[in-house]
Amino acid sequence: MNLYQVADRFYKPEPRWEVPVDNYLAEDVDHRWVRLFDQNGYDLTLLEQCYSSQNGYNPQQHRHRYALKQKWFDSDSIEGAHINHADLYQRKGYEGRALEQLHKLCEQHPQICKLCKIRPKWGIDISIDYVDRDHNCFEVFHYEWDDFDYDRVCEKKTEIERIIRANDWDDAAKSLLKQRDKWINLEFFEQSKWKSDFFGLPPERFKLVVWE
Repeated sequence: MNLYQVADRFYKPEPRWEVPVDNYLAEDVDHRWVRLFDQNGYDLTLLEQCYSSQNGYNPQQHRHRYALKQKWFDSDSIEGAHINHADLYQRKGYEGRALEQLHKLCEQHPQICKLCKIRPKWGIDISIDYVDRDHNCFEVFHYEWDDFDYDRVCEKKTEIERIIRANDWDDAAKSLLKQRDKWINLEFFEQSKWKSDFFGLPPERFKLVVWE
């Protein structure tokens, strides 16, 4: 697999937004602007996207939603081992004038309190798949890790980067293929743990609830 690293570090590590949205925009805000709130991931509601843009960030499309994410690794391989996705994530909280504005909006629209209670977190997510002309198709490696502590998630990021660079992923896929009967029928979390053990890593940790 021809692999290259796109991002070396996360977005700026500042955990909270402090610039409020424009007053004319705030006048239109109601509970619909926080619909489909993602309590354990990184998807941003419409109101969060507005604060993101106001504070100088550009939310990236994440399937049908938007998130603060940046590409971490990529590959130009189209056969054998290849990157399915590899991204760095961040979810911001609020402070200062932005938090004051949210508290005021909560007086009329209590659901906006969901944003007031966000605990900032960071996360990594990488998936390496494998396909060949014999119709073998499976996920070789998938690792997600969340943390509320910026330094701890950076340590985990560095650990995973060492694993990524140390392995020949086509060879790793072939080794997994030889042991296919041991993991192919396992459920998602059991299969994830089996492969983490195979690569000498602790189990994944993700879906940490963002509310304080």
